[in-house]
Amino acid sequence: MKLAVGVRIGLAASLMSGAVGLAGPAAAQDANSGPGKLTKVAGFAHQVTGITVSRDGRMFVNFPRWSEDAPVSVAEVKDGKPVPYPDADWNSWRNAKADEVDPKTHFVCVQSVVADGQDRLWVVDAAAPAMAHVIKDGPKLVGIDLKTNQVVKTIPFDTSTVLQASYINDVRIAPDGKTAYLTDSGAEGALIVVDLDSGSAKRVLSGHATTMPDKSVTVQYDGKPLRRPDGRGVAFSADGIALSPDGKTLYWQAIKGKTLYSLPTDALTGWATAAFVPEMLSDRTLDSKIVTVGENGPADGLLIARKDGRMYVTSPQDNAVKVRDLTAKGSGLTTLVQDPQLRWPDTFSEGPDGTIYVTTSHIQDSADYKPGAPISLPTELWAISSGPGEATGATAPGTPR
Repeated sequence: MKLAVGVRIGLAASLMSGAVGLAGPAAAQDANSGPGKLTKVAGFAHQVTGITVSRDGRMFVNFPRWSEDAPVSVAEVKDGKPVPYPDADWNSWRNAKADEVDPKTHFVCVQSVVADGQDRLWVVDAAAPAMAHVIKDGPKLVGIDLKTNQVVKTIPFDTSTVLQASYINDVRIAPDGKTAYLTDSGAEGALIVVDLDSGSAKRVLSGHATTMPDKSVTVQYDGKPLRRPDGRGVAFSADGIALSPDGKTLYWQAIKGKTLYSLPTDALTGWATAAFVPEMLSDRTLDSKIVTVGENGPADGLLIARKDGRMYVTSPQDNAVKVRDLTAKGSGLTTLVQDPQLRWPDTFSEGPDGTIYVTTSHIQDSADYKPGAPISLPTELWAISSGPGEATGATAPGTPR
């Protein structure tokens, strides 16, 4: 695979904060199945979740405060060094300093980062270290101008939008840069729709069957149910989220679930100036517009690629990345790459040249599920190349790039 600017930047990341090694093409390729191939871009000493690549190839990652008090929340890979982004001060919150550092102006527990088409980096701060209680005044969506590297927008979420048992998870930004869509994977799953100009946010489908865990599903790993030491299984609600390149269709699903759902985005927008907002966004109104797309099985990350319009799906149970052809109604998933090194494939991003990146967050290897595991958990970032004769479904003709 020819590595364009995004991969070259990633390959310079061996000295990144928390980086523990860098390799060329992934080892143990003989264990791989599927036409795709993995290239290890970077390794980290801490548990990574989010990855995003800007239009000009800048690469950003984030480290949530789960098992450990992560030393950096958001970082840019720059000149091969770990640079807290947008600066050290925004990354200076620590559990031990919770009474001293203002959660309104500092990252508390960042779950995802996404660069949009307007050259802004959006940071989702769940503000719930260890996925426990939400820190007061902490949940927020932070917008950073990538041209000036300055925070230009902070949208705080009140207690009617982010509940005490919430964990806001992933975000997608509309092509026009006016609307953000988030998932809440906490105790009461939901979608959150944000008008980015006004900063207004609405919580919808809260506790709805499509955003809640599926009780019939047990998330497994290595052939056994994945459970905490006290017997609790994985119970994450709405998590993976994807937006069609034209911005007209939103997709989501729960990790403890199997079903992929969608909604036309025009059912979720236009409420900022509407006179009857509650009725517009009521579950009764939205319910009739929800489409059951198909079954993915337990999945974490979702992405619809600009390059071909297909949906990429992480399959943690299978150490795999799979692909869905959205142009063929009723089509299932095909495996793009399956490899034991994909220990909980988590979050996707697409580089400016169409390269697909995915993080492996090793959730099943963490201290939450494996007693005696290191608090600082090594994780990785991978690039995926498509093999010759790839048989993963048709591409979408005319898909915007």
